Amino acid sequence: MNKLSQLFLLLSLTFSSLFAEGVAWRSWEAGMKEAKASHKIVMIDAVRTGCHYCDEMEEAVFKDEAMAAYIAKRFVPVKINLSKEKMPLELVVSMTPSFFFISEEGELLKTVPGSWNQEDFRSFLDGVK
Repeated sequence: MNKLSQLFLLLSLTFSSLFAEGVAWRSWEAGMKEAKASHKIVMIDAVRTGCHYCDEMEEAVFKDEAMAAYIAKRFVPVKINLSKEKMPLELVVSMTPSFFFISEEGELLKTVPGSWNQEDFRSFLDGVK
């Protein structure tokens, strides 16, 4: 194997392992700091401990490597567990999971309540600007 092939293999393994665990969630504070530095939109996933639909989305959507890579490219993912923390910006959650898209300036851009499959959730993400 030549050096270029070895480098490609190493990069492929590194990239694939980067998202092997799914979305890399951040805290609100870390997420906003990163959003300001990267000029990305914050995607908040508001969940509750024991929420069946929250757990289902985590397994079916957020642990998927391709979805995790797509989210990382466009957003700063933040998870808020309402059983342990309060929502920032006085955001109101009517059901869990709910998703809030926040600009780097702290402005609410879009809210998407409910649990979704990958295809439907991706279509919501594509519409966030």
